[in-house]
Amino acid sequence: MTARLLGLWLPLAIVVLWALAALLGPWLPLSPDVIHLPRILEAPGAGSLLGHDDLGRSLAARVISGAQTSFLVAVWVVGISALLGTVIGATSAYLGGVWDLVTVRIIDIFLAFPGILLAIALAGILGPGIGNVVVALSAVGWVGYARLARAQVLSLKHREHVQAALVLGAGPVRILRRHLLPLILAPLIVEASFGVAGVVIAEAGLSFLGLGVQPPAASWGAMIRDGARYLLVAPHMVLVPGVALALVVLAVNLLGDRLRDRLDVRRER
Repeated sequence: MTARLLGLWLPLAIVVLWALAALLGPWLPLSPDVIHLPRILEAPGAGSLLGHDDLGRSLAARVISGAQTSFLVAVWVVGISALLGTVIGATSAYLGGVWDLVTVRIIDIFLAFPGILLAIALAGILGPGIGNVVVALSAVGWVGYARLARAQVLSLKHREHVQAALVLGAGPVRILRRHLLPLILAPLIVEASFGVAGVVIAEAGLSFLGLGVQPPAASWGAMIRDGARYLLVAPHMVLVPGVALALVVLAVNLLGDRLRDRLDVRRER
């Protein structure tokens, strides 16, 4: 019972709480940007749940505001990357020939460099801002989905039902949409679940470097950067956003593991 609680319900509760904080945060009576000079570096206590930062702003309100930033970036980046990568990889595998050769070479070029370094370079070129962060992370995030979709379609495109649809006159678009994409959704969904955790960490890293959202907007990475200067006198400025980031990433990864086990048809009963 304890293992089941830790393996499913607790991570699910954390992810749901993260999503609710992101979606309902703008309508909650919070003031994440209001400065209270008498409460500068105030530690967590009875009058302050999570304490205040170097400008006297409520860390609880800013953590909720930062949850909105990470959630929106994760949803947009994973959605764009999954859609773009799936279309490119599946089309490449089905058509084959020169198109597949060129696509494979492009994927190899992207995989030759660490993705986070390419994202940092793109974010530096485009400039700071949440929109540019989405563009930079999507530009490097589609590769994994394209490689996975290509491998899945290569193993399925010669199956009997695909050949039967081809004989009956179905075109490439219909075959991909009706006969191939439904069969490769399971591994793509698992890939997307793990991709959420990677995007959350990447967004926090870019914000930590000053390439993400800009002040006064809140981001967990930017909060950790600001709190690093006061680590010895106010460690809660780093611990609060750091624990929030770690819990969300851990919960998403645990749910991804459970989802992979549930969707794996080869798993022993």
